[in-house]
Amino acid sequence: MRAQLPLRLTRSAAFSAVCVSLAALGHNLAGGTGPEPWAVTAGGTAVMLLATALAGRERSAAAIATGLVATQLVLHELFAFDDPSGISLALHGHAGAGLGESAGMLVAHLTATLITAWWLARGEAALWSLLRRLGAAATRRLDALLRATAPATPRPGIRRTRSPRGLPAALLIRHSVTRRGPPLRAA
Repeated sequence: MRAQLPLRLTRSAAFSAVCVSLAALGHNLAGGTGPEPWAVTAGGTAVMLLATALAGRERSAAAIATGLVATQLVLHELFAFDDPSGISLALHGHAGAGLGESAGMLVAHLTATLITAWWLARGEAALWSLLRRLGAAATRRLDALLRATAPATPRPGIRRTRSPRGLPAALLIRHSVTRRGPPLRAA
């Protein structure tokens, strides 16, 4: 099942809202200052575009967690780009922070990200389950509607026979078992 544009936009909006909010809140709690508005706007737009491109089909929990972890790292760097406190992962860890503080921040980021990924994966599974059920129900109703409006006349050239009990012969033959095969050799 492929998602059309309205469903893709809805799913990507939910993902990007959760992702950018989580990154901004984590940055604010860890650094004491919130990210710049331009950084939140740029990050939200980038995440929305990427999520819309990837929202065409159902994603697994592992794919959601991987995407969320990668996006959180990029957003963290974007939010720390112009931050005067210098909280950036970069290649050397957080500036001015010891190994314990940067490891603690990494564990906090990963924990929050994985919990959020689990939550999003559960929502993804529930959404696609609902869509499959709605599709099956719509198909059943359409099939019943078509059968109700179809003419009940028999096809030409087919002769209907009835059994002595009044049941159609095809119904009786369908459940009969024949086990006749070639004769056995005499021993």
